[in-house]
Amino acid sequence: MRIAFYAPLKSPDAPTPSGDRRMARLLMAALRAGGHDVFLASRLRSRDGQGDPALQARLARLGARFADKFVQRCESGIIAKPDLWFSYHLYYKAPDLIGPAVARRLGIPYVVAEASNAPKRADGPWAASHQRTLDALGQAALVIGFNSRDEPCVAPCLGPGGRYINVKPFLDGLPYLINPSAGSDLRAELGIASDEPLLLAVGMMRPGAKINSYRVLADALSRIPGDRRWALVIAGDGAGRPEVEASFAPHRRRVHLLGAVDAARLRFLYQAADILAWPSINEAYGMALLEAQASGLPVIAGDVGGVPDIVIDGATGLLSPEADAEAFARNLDRLLLDMDLARRLGVAGQEQANNSHSLESIAGQLDMALQALAC
Repeated sequence: MRIAFYAPLKSPDAPTPSGDRRMARLLMAALRAGGHDVFLASRLRSRDGQGDPALQARLARLGARFADKFVQRCESGIIAKPDLWFSYHLYYKAPDLIGPAVARRLGIPYVVAEASNAPKRADGPWAASHQRTLDALGQAALVIGFNSRDEPCVAPCLGPGGRYINVKPFLDGLPYLINPSAGSDLRAELGIASDEPLLLAVGMMRPGAKINSYRVLADALSRIPGDRRWALVIAGDGAGRPEVEASFAPHRRRVHLLGAVDAARLRFLYQAADILAWPSINEAYGMALLEAQASGLPVIAGDVGGVPDIVIDGATGLLSPEADAEAFARNLDRLLLDMDLARRLGVAGQEQANNSHSLESIAGQLDMALQALAC
């Protein structure tokens, strides 16, 4: 199939790294691995983070104009007509302003991956964008979810004949190679004692959920008995860095902020650490959690969103209620006191990632679901 791909929240070729950009790229790769001809249909970013109806109206007009041009180019033969439109990540702050119109006018299936429905936004400053998201879901022939907790709220929004399926978040390049010397190399680089358990946190430092996750992590570390040995390495940067630094000020001798790191450096950090610790405030599922498990790291995280679809509590990691610093601290302390358990969880997590979260396995599932639309 020739597939027009669009990500209204963040284009897969956007310059700033994020989990959304990563998943958009992975989806395009998975579709291509299934034998499909995938092209980026638009880079229009429809996000309104402030709840500005005037901005939403202006973006809607831009989307309508783009849809008109796209359809005209297809009908005139300037570009080959796609067999299917595929949009990634729809929600009230970033509705799809292009795909539904194009799919309807060209008579092709409209497919959505990762959508959310926020009924509380039916009134208020995002009401128009919320309704546009509902309209898109009502037109969708197929909605693909990566978070099993989304289905009860999203599936009822589908129209007659619409289908909802769950697939697991996934990674490319599995199985990951393991570097046995990474831990000693990083400890030597940062001046950390060889017998000190090494914690890792990975997250952008932007206001909102990410900063709140850092705050909960800092709070949890303050609740661990003072005689426990540990060091924390943080990979991430952003406008909220001063707040993060302030949160960890009581632990400054034990905390190493590395700033933004590239993919190779991040892979090295996963290989070097003993435990991935991330409270996961308002997390959809958490690509860093999956990457950590694929690298053999046990994960301590918050029981929120689709995180349990990746981290199996007691089997590949430990989960605590969202934003509960005391419970998070207990899980951290449990592994700090039992590093053999930490290693067992890490081995199990790596096995799960390799068996259930590879790009190749998901590519086959996506291909079967899309081929069914052509029948």
